[in-house]
Amino acid sequence: MTTTLYDIPVNAINGSSTTLRPFEGKVLLIVNVASKCGLTPQYGGLQALYEGKRERGLEVLAFPANNFKGQEPGIDDEIQAFCTGTYGVTFPLFSKISVVGEDQHPLYQVLTEAQPQAIGDGPFRDRLKGHGIEPNAAPDVLWNFEKFLVSREGKVVARFSPNVETNDEALVAAIDAELAKG
Repeated sequence: MTTTLYDIPVNAINGSSTTLRPFEGKVLLIVNVASKCGLTPQYGGLQALYEGKRERGLEVLAFPANNFKGQEPGIDDEIQAFCTGTYGVTFPLFSKISVVGEDQHPLYQVLTEAQPQAIGDGPFRDRLKGHGIEPNAAPDVLWNFEKFLVSREGKVVARFSPNVETNDEALVAAIDAELAKG
């Protein structure tokens, strides 16, 4: 049997071991998140997207990561309390992982290999350089709030730069196109 995206072990935010198998057949938007980032307000947009499209089959899956300037220093309980208390997050949260580097989680190895380039990352690369930050080279995740869109069949069909907002026309159109296939 071939290992799929759904078979990769992950931990829920409460620490319990699981996989993405419960989300098989859904359209997934997988996002690496952080609580102390300039992009953190995207949690609100992700929640709105989830509420607006969940009944049609969208699942937003958030993976906290502390890879970028220490912007997710909290432990899982603190992260969950922040997300639910500040942004009313009800979409699934997972335990903190590494999305780049030698300790990159296997899920992000699969995601970045499947979609090595993010849509719209040029301006964000320039923005990071303007702050004196040397951006990661593709296929590595550029920063917090990079978004991977996964079809109902488990295929990574698109990747969006961290600065692509949740109401961006290209992102919404890509999600809607995948939902329409269901």
